[in-house]
Amino acid sequence: MNIRAVIHLAEEGGYWAEVPALPGCITEGDTIEEVTANLKDAIEGWLDVANERKIGHSTDQVVTDQIVEIAV
Repeated sequence: MNIRAVIHLAEEGGYWAEVPALPGCITEGDTIEEVTANLKDAIEGWLDVANERKIGHSTDQVVTDQIVEIAV
């Protein structure tokens, strides 16, 4: 599985990253290597919690927002 993340320069130094497809999935690191490793852990943790809570699997839930990838 490939998930897109956005890595930003942090004002205080180092980096912080977010995963737009996974709300609230953010992390930080002093180097690109560290923030990349932390991203993997953050994504795996987010997905584990979502699976335990069955986020997105409820038949009563109406999805109003979607993230799509469009080729141009």
